[in-house]
Amino acid sequence: MAKTTFSGPVRSEDTFKTVSKNATTGAITEVITLGDGPVALGDEDKTLTNATHSGRTLVVPALAANVHLDSNADNVSVYSDGNSNSQLTLTDFGLFEINILAKDSTNYYIWGYQEGADVPAFADQ
Repeated sequence: MAKTTFSGPVRSEDTFKTVSKNATTGAITEVITLGDGPVALGDEDKTLTNATHSGRTLVVPALAANVHLDSNADNVSVYSDGNSNSQLTLTDFGLFEINILAKDSTNYYIWGYQEGADVPAFADQ
């Protein structure tokens, strides 16, 4: 099998797929897909498939909300209204991890945790 070395960026207008080929039958099996956008999962049983979910960020909506870890141990959940919030404020925080992933050019998935005395707040800008 030939190998190719790239120097500089590699561009694909769709995705990159890693595949394996069965030496006996020649059948191609997709191993991983890189580059597609996030996959939003709903509130139902879901079988994850290699072709649809592998190598992609899977987003689970706030079914029961997201958790703020309060240093006073009265944890609360916060989440956006899902349609117009464009500002997230963390005030008086300690430890936090916030992840942001573009769904498209105007919508983003935001998730993570924050520990501190004040609850994070979503608001319109």
